Formats: sequence, structure tokens, C-alpha cells
Amino acid sequence: MLKSVKSYSIATPAIIALAMVANGVSTNSANANEIANTNSSLEQISEYNQTQPMGQVTSVSQLRDVSPTDWAFEALRSLVERYGCIVGYPDRTFRGNRALSRYEFAAGLNACMQQMERLIAASEAVTREDIEKLKRLMAEFETELAALGARVDNLEGRVAFLEDHQFSTTTKLKGEVIMAFTGFGSNSQGNDQFTLSDRVRLTLDTSFTGKDRLRTRLAAGNVPRIRTQTGNQTASTQARLNFEQFTGDAGNDVVLDRVYYTTPIGDKFKFWVGTAMLSEDIYETFSPYTESSGTGSLSRALRFNPVLYRNSGEAGIGVKYKFNKTFDVTASYLAGNNNSAANPNQGNGLFNGVYSAGVQFGIHPSKNLDFGIGYMFAYDNANNVGGGLTPVGALNNELRGVFVESHNVGLQGNWRISPKFNVSGWGGYSDLNDPSNGGANADLWTFALNLSMLDLLKEGAVLTVGGGMLPYINDVGNATLGGTTSWIVEGNYNYPVTDNISITPGVYAVFNPNQNSSNDTAVVGVIRSVFKF
Repeated sequence: MLKSVKSYSIATPAIIALAMVANGVSTNSANANEIANTNSSLEQISEYNQTQPMGQVTSVSQLRDVSPTDWAFEALRSLVERYGCIVGYPDRTFRGNRALSRYEFAAGLNACMQQMERLIAASEAVTREDIEKLKRLMAEFETELAALGARVDNLEGRVAFLEDHQFSTTTKLKGEVIMAFTGFGSNSQGNDQFTLSDRVRLTLDTSFTGKDRLRTRLAAGNVPRIRTQTGNQTASTQARLNFEQFTGDAGNDVVLDRVYYTTPIGDKFKFWVGTAMLSEDIYETFSPYTESSGTGSLSRALRFNPVLYRNSGEAGIGVKYKFNKTFDVTASYLAGNNNSAANPNQGNGLFNGVYSAGVQFGIHPSKNLDFGIGYMFAYDNANNVGGGLTPVGALNNELRGVFVESHNVGLQGNWRISPKFNVSGWGGYSDLNDPSNGGANADLWTFALNLSMLDLLKEGAVLTVGGGMLPYINDVGNATLGGTTSWIVEGNYNYPVTDNISITPGVYAVFNPNQNSSNDTAVVGVIRSVFKF
């Protein structure tokens, strides 16, 4: 890769030259003395840069005297906002009336070449059109680039690097691999058990305008669903892992588990449409340090509000409208599970199978305080209400395995108390009704609180302690169940070993699984290692 022998700030007149080339206008030619006397020219550039201190510009709007009607505006936007390689004066003016030498232009060109290399190395998109433009500019300013120490003998190799090291000019490839050692007891057979499992995800994010995103994700995993013994009752699934994913009959089959497109519409609207997306892809969950399955909570129960963001549906639409910085509203309609929305048979499809439809109002009083109020109507198997954390044994025969309509309400919030301390939590209620004649109904309640200490022992590290009441069924039909409440408590420490590797050891416990004090406490210990690229 090409390296410059000296680093130069880009004089503002270089911006003019870049814009002129982009618009087909020639720059001033260097005279014979300039070309012959390289050292003198370099001293001139250095002197100019010292007498005209400059600050980084990140947006065209920061240059006060450039308006959208100016001929250089489009060129500035392309270079400044796309690649961030141009600088302006500290007073944010654009002094475009100064004469430009070819050496000043070359200094700006060299800086943009380096910036484009950095973007490629970071898997950022660089358009082929811009690479072709770079080729033409390098050929035109070969002599001046050589004078700046840009090693012209390797220019073709440098361009080849830009072209060959891009995955795509429109698509970013990201990967995540989880390997987890898990120990828990007792399992559904009454024994303590230890497992070593994995989950792999490859995500392709494609943008056509720079603001939209088409997400396609491939996944494979053999992380099992933890079932703990509950005596003579149905085994409890309330101790499930946050990163659970078991694909195929034997595990680790490759599946397509995300396909959706999102784009802004004007300044206020954002729109989603997809055939494989979940509520969590659309709604803000107000749980910033527990919502990630890779770096968040270890337990499924403490990730985010299960009565809102764990309802059925994977194919449909979503929309968000932002009134201002304080208020916004998000709505969605999602249908189907396991590709049933694409199934034309009775009881499937977009409107004849399981589905959910909801709305959430987001309120942001300050930069450190946010909360949301949401409602979700869903039609699904009663066992799945509450994100699969429902105490199935408490549903008894009246609702267990029955398809029900549920009205789900949630209040969730997040408060950044200080730079090092954050608290988030939620409360939720579900009203379940069997729509068949004389069908039973049930009430379900849940709440949780998570406390996070940030940058503990190392920047980026997070210690989280949380707990709450697992979905609790108060009554089914005419029978008031009461009974013992199921509780969960968790502690975990996410430690970033490097920018791409993190380790999260932790433990959580479920007390009174399936709302029965006779059931043994389920204890789960986890060491989760995450590798990202």
C-alpha cells in the first residue's frame, strides 16, 4: 500500500480544484519553474498550510458561505460528506477565490486517496465511479504526486488495492460468531448438564442511496433451548438463553433469518418492509445494555420487555414518524412464523394465520432519559405469549396449546444517571382470550429492572445486575391461581478483549419455575465468547 513521506493538510483551494475536475473544468497549469523546483514547491505548500490553520469539516452546511446554488456545492458534498477528506478554515468560510497551484491540488488528491484506502480497509463502500475518477486524477497529476512523495511507481497497485479489497461498492459484510460454555441444573431429566455450543451470523447490509438499508442475514447455530425439571409438571422454559438459536434437526444448518428493507421517507418518516424481520428490528426497546444477544443479557427474560417485543410475526411492514426531538410514534403489522406468511394454505398467509399489530409512543425528555408506551394485539398459541417465558404449567388444560387473542401493554424506559451508570426497566400486562365459544381467558403480568456500570476496569466493559418477575398468570377462566411468583436474577460482565473479541461470564437463577415453590431453583452459568468481523 502506498504511503506518503510527509503529511499535508489540504488547502481550501484544493476543494475548488476537486470541484472543478468533477464539473469538467481544468485547473491552473504549473509553470516550468514550479515543476523543476520541487523542493521550493513543497516549502510553499508547507508555508501556506502553516499560515492558514484549518479544522476538519464533516458537513457541507458547516461552510457558511457555500449555498446549494453555488457551482461547487455538489462536489463539496461528494468529497466532504462521503469521504471526509477535505478540510476548511476554522471560521468555516470557503475561500474559493484564491489561485490554485497543481501542487496544492495534488496534496488534496493524495489525502483523498489515503482516506479512500482507509474506508476500504474498514469495509466502507467506495463507489466505482469515484475509483474511476481517482484513476484519471492520478494520471493527470502524476508528476505533482511524485513531488509530494506519493511513489508514482506504485500508483496502479494502489488503485488495484482499492478495487480488489472491496466486498462490494454498495454492500457491507459483517460477521459474528458466538461460542458459549453453559452449565445448568437440573435439566428436564433431573440432572446437571454442561454444553459447548455456537451461533454464527453473516449479515449483508446493502445501501442504494446511502440512507436506506437492505439487510440479509444468514445464520446457523446449535445453542439449545434450556428446559429445567419441574417435578411432575411440564418442563419449564423460563431459563432460556438470550442467544438461543438451533437451526435444523441436528443444529448448525444454514438458514436465512433476516430479510428486510428500511428507508427514510422525507425528514420525518422511516419505513420497513420485509419477509423475515421481528418487532425488535422495528421498535426501540429502551434497553441499550441488555438488548443485544451477543453483548447484552445472558438470559432471554432480561433482554427487553417480552410482552411487547416477543410477539408473533415476521413478514410485514413498519413505520415510524418523528414529530420532533421529544416525541415519535412507531407502528407495525407482522404475520407468520417459520415462513408461514408465504404459505397459501388455510390458516397461514398474511391474514389467516398468526400475526401481531402494534403501536408505540416514544418520549425523549432529555438526552439521558427515554421511555416508551406500547400496545400490541396478537393472535398466537398461548404458550408463546410473553416471549415463550409463560409458565406453561399454570395455563392448565383450558389454555395450554390453545390459539388465543392477546392484548399486550408495556411501559419501558431508560435513564443514563451518569456517564458511568445506567438503569433500564419495564412493566407489562397481557390479557389472553380464547376466541372460541365459551373460551377461557387469563391475565399475565411481568416487570424487570437492569442496572449497568459502564467502563468498569476497561473502556467499553459493562457490568450488569438485573432481575424481575417472570410472566405471572393470575387466573385462568374462573379459577384464580395465585400461587408462587417466579423470579429471575442475573449478573454478567461483558469484557471487550479487543475491538473484535469480547467475553461475558455470568450467572442467572430462576426461582419457583412455573409458579411452583416445590420446583427446584434453575441455575445457569455461562461464559459467552463473541468474535466480530
